[in-house]
Amino acid sequence: MDIKIMKDNTNALLNRREIDFSINYEGPTPARSVVRGKIAAMLNVPLELVVVHKMGNEFGRQALEAYVKIYESAERMKQIEKNYILERNTVPEPEVKEE
Repeated sequence: MDIKIMKDNTNALLNRREIDFSINYEGPTPARSVVRGKIAAMLNVPLELVVVHKMGNEFGRQALEAYVKIYESAERMKQIEKNYILERNTVPEPEVKEE
């Protein structure tokens, strides 16, 4: 997976960085959690402060555009982001089957 930063802005009012990425990949479209993990590792920031807001790709292309927000604190992130965006960025816990 090749990640290239297209635009990097600092939003001082909302205490976050706003970054546009271009991602080239092989095989199926990467999951939001995979993209989130790669971006957190690439920028050396905590995973829980990274929010992938938007991901989109064109049919037939092995590339996608992503818009990511990196907050300075979890409290500020919970104040600003809507619940459905936060739910999209959580990793689902494995289900335990009861016998």
